[in-house]
Amino acid sequence: MDKNLLSDYIDICELIGETEAEIRCLKKQEMVHDKVSGSNPEFPYQPMSFHVSGVIEADLDEQKLKKELELLKERKLQAVKMKAKIDRWMKTIPARMQRIVRMKYFERKTWDEVAIRLGKTATADNTRKEFERFLQKK
Repeated sequence: MDKNLLSDYIDICELIGETEAEIRCLKKQEMVHDKVSGSNPEFPYQPMSFHVSGVIEADLDEQKLKKELELLKERKLQAVKMKAKIDRWMKTIPARMQRIVRMKYFERKTWDEVAIRLGKTATADNTRKEFERFLQKK
């Protein structure tokens, strides 16, 4: 496993969420509601309040919208594949390494913070070296 890919894990998860939100926005036609005031055009004039609603027209035409949607779906698929690759790899490594990876790369803790959470006689340097030796073996 590449350390850079591990470092990107959080960003990959965020990218998936952001892309899903963009897809929902493209698919959704925004409905707007408002109130206006007016009057009966005939005598006796009576002030009244009216509720109006409608759909905002999209700035993109249908072809551009379809292409944009396809690009977003492709971006999401690639991010999901990268996330799944990391998740599968995490299941194959020892529990201690899983803890180290989760704390260091997923929670973005410093090596000192990781060592404190590991407890016992762990130090920042020996935890980092233990992880690097583990990656070299894999």
